[in-house]
Amino acid sequence: MKIEGKAKAVAIYVGESDRWKGKPLYVAIVEEARRLGMAGATVYRGVMGFGANSRIHTTSILRLSEDLPVSIHIVDVEERVEPFLRLLDEMVSEGLVATWDVTVERYVHSGDAAPEGGRT
Repeated sequence: MKIEGKAKAVAIYVGESDRWKGKPLYVAIVEEARRLGMAGATVYRGVMGFGANSRIHTTSILRLSEDLPVSIHIVDVEERVEPFLRLLDEMVSEGLVATWDVTVERYVHSGDAAPEGGRT
């Protein structure tokens, strides 16, 4: 897969304890992105944050450390992002989904890497 030029970035912000169909929501989101053939997904676990309810979640408060903020970031072409956003509408009952336009300067994997010093 090669992506160059215009693309969409997606960021999904949820809680670590959020679930979908019996599994952690962030795991389900990554699995669905993979199933849909998206370019890739990365999950980040936050050490501190708050959402719409303004309750601080942090690793330093034991009772709230079980629901730390988690974000999932994906960049892909709009044709693959749009169907994924419809699925996220079903999956994310509490949280934030944001998108923005990006320009992909370089996206390669070991199977299609350019020669040393060259661009694809």
